[in-house]
Amino acid sequence: MSPLNLRTKLFIATIATAGLAVLALSLLHWHAEDPGKFVAYFLFSLVVSRMRVKLPGIDGSMSVGFLFILIGAVELGLGETVLLASVSTLVQCLWKTEKPPQAIQVTFNVTSIALAAAATYGTYHGLQQLGLNRMLPLAAAACVYFLLNTFPVSIVISLTERKPAQQIWSEFYFWSFPYYLLGASVAGLCSWLSRAIGWESSMLVLPVIYLIYRSYFLYLDKLEKEKKHVEEMAGLHMRTIESLALAIEAKDTTTHNHLQRVRIYALELGKLMDIASQDMDALRAAALLHDIGKLGVPEHIINKPGKLTPEEFEKMKIHPLVGAEILERVEFPYPVVPIVRSHHEKWDGSGYPHGLRGEQIPIGARILSAVDCLDALASDRQYRRALPLDEAMAVVARQSGEAFDPAIVEVLQRHYVELEKLVMETSNILAGSRLSVNAHVEAGAAPDAGFEHGAASVPEKDFISTISSARQEAQVLFELSQDLGSSLRLDDTLSVMAARLRRLTPYDAIAICLLEDSALVAAHVSGDNYRTLSSLRIPLDEGLVGWVAANRKPIINGDPAVEFGYKTDDKDVKLQSALAIPLEGIQGVVGVVCLYSRGKEAFSNEHVRILQAVSSRVALSIENAVKFEQAETSSVTDYLTGLPNARSLFIHLDKEVARCKREKSGIALMVCDLDGFKQINDRFGHLEGNRVLKSFAEQIRGACREYDYVARMGGDEFVVVLPGLTAEAADERSKIVDQIAGSVGRQICKEDLLSASIGVAFYPTDGANAEQLLAESDRRMYTVKRGRHLERAKPPQALTRSTAIGSSV
Repeated sequence: MSPLNLRTKLFIATIATAGLAVLALSLLHWHAEDPGKFVAYFLFSLVVSRMRVKLPGIDGSMSVGFLFILIGAVELGLGETVLLASVSTLVQCLWKTEKPPQAIQVTFNVTSIALAAAATYGTYHGLQQLGLNRMLPLAAAACVYFLLNTFPVSIVISLTERKPAQQIWSEFYFWSFPYYLLGASVAGLCSWLSRAIGWESSMLVLPVIYLIYRSYFLYLDKLEKEKKHVEEMAGLHMRTIESLALAIEAKDTTTHNHLQRVRIYALELGKLMDIASQDMDALRAAALLHDIGKLGVPEHIINKPGKLTPEEFEKMKIHPLVGAEILERVEFPYPVVPIVRSHHEKWDGSGYPHGLRGEQIPIGARILSAVDCLDALASDRQYRRALPLDEAMAVVARQSGEAFDPAIVEVLQRHYVELEKLVMETSNILAGSRLSVNAHVEAGAAPDAGFEHGAASVPEKDFISTISSARQEAQVLFELSQDLGSSLRLDDTLSVMAARLRRLTPYDAIAICLLEDSALVAAHVSGDNYRTLSSLRIPLDEGLVGWVAANRKPIINGDPAVEFGYKTDDKDVKLQSALAIPLEGIQGVVGVVCLYSRGKEAFSNEHVRILQAVSSRVALSIENAVKFEQAETSSVTDYLTGLPNARSLFIHLDKEVARCKREKSGIALMVCDLDGFKQINDRFGHLEGNRVLKSFAEQIRGACREYDYVARMGGDEFVVVLPGLTAEAADERSKIVDQIAGSVGRQICKEDLLSASIGVAFYPTDGANAEQLLAESDRRMYTVKRGRHLERAKPPQALTRSTAIGSSV
């Protein structure tokens, strides 16, 4: 339990005083018409109060004992009801808890329930006196009990954690409201049985109470698992962001730990300024990714040991825009992109890229610019030594009202010393958890004979040739670094590397293999024997490439013939030597680059040196490209079925319509909605519903042509793009889809519950663009769906199947 502030203590004291007063008055006016009935209800309430479930997200539990409080409000007196509620709540608080509750918690819980029970009793009997139907007062009493049982707790959490009480109540308690209404129904049933047969018969509802408890338990268990999954995915998301941030930092070697320091400063400053939770989430990501745009800035400018020329500064100024454009593709659920785009804007409007001023600049960008400047001044850079922290803070303070928001500078100036201590503590933790990427491994046997050969001798050069070669090498390495830094796509990264390496280390074939599921797969191949090398899938520690990846050592002039799975035919050129170098990234080996030559002993130690000089940079670029492709794929793919999602569908459909306009051809657009799917979810659960969707998606994809396009629009609605399909063929295809839907329903649910309503529109007859085609096919699908509802109302022999296709409807 968090420390209680004064307002929280006053609120708890008010509730406790009122609750104790109600409890005392109830006991003073004690009256029991039937002591036996009270004792029975009292004992049963103690038993069911042990049937409690843990509430997700907060330190609290919920019991089905509220049923007997509602029953007591109907069947017992005020004193009996309040005492029953108070004692059952006390048992719930103390019986077999994971950790003993504090006295203030127990007092608050018991007294607030006493208040709620008294109000519930008063509501029910007050409305009864108005002559209302018995169930209406009972429902109203259940609502009153629900509000007085949950909202005071929400207020305490709100006062303690400084969050809106309404948000806490709706997030953690509102979902349970239907159970209280169900409890009112059970209490009404007990009252009816008591009047009709006798109060003893009301104990027959105990199985119903147990069922309510089990449904509570199963529902909350599902909620907890879903919450845990969401938290795990959020953690994975943040770890991916941190990995990308490390890749950014690896390019600018002069700013080691800069991003982590800025992140800590920015987040703590955001907390001190009490900014909104969504802005905090955005600030957390932006603090790590604000310099991602430097991937588009030449490295010689970033690491220049001196002041920039005007031309170089113009190139540097693009990095906020490039960073924003890169991050726009990720589609963050909070405003990261505006912060990254504006983190070099200044309070007086003299910043870049758009010259925003004052509060036009997002609050996250204003915080980030101040702490970024402070850390930069207090850190060693290639063009100057670090300033003492106090002097750095003084420089930032002098620019208050010019470069920085005065309110932010004021808070930063009051707290920068304690923030620096926090940064140092965190930095020590991070320093102790770094990977041993530079460790030297002694163990590991050498490969079979033929893997390792002596390097080819290099003829001695005169000094002019040596200088020329060195300049050419430096130029090629610079161009390679520049190209890799500006590429985020895997194919582009690998193609650039292959092209640049040919100028440094001549080869007849190249294979760049990447690590996938404990095997190395050729991701880029060019040169001789393309078909043979492209088909390789090499396990770790097997062949040339597998040994290099497993042992993290190069092989020079190895025999390509011993490569795992390498089989040549008469058309293949005979390759006689190979040079393989491991590509080691942040998280270990990501792949191997292997050069092949027709000549024997074709490679030298000089070639090994050149490849090793670029291998780490290439590996980082590959890691970035893989992460980028994963993020890009997740933004256009439906997570459940693996089909393209709605966003991807619109992009594809626009391209298809443009193609049809150019070629004067046509396409059919089929919209399919699964009838009976809601019934499957209701009867068999959402997990079975998900199985139905996945199976339907797989089968409909298998039934389509190779160039057809199947997407999940959302829910149980699917869309198929069918180039060049006639109306007759579309009708046949609709019948197949309907049969698939019925087959899936029978296969998973063992009942004939599922069918498909289908609408088809044609380009250009029914629409000139994607929106018109989707609207028309959707309208026709709903026409079919309405027709089916009408047909089901007719006698069975009148039922027919229909599909809305073009003008045939």
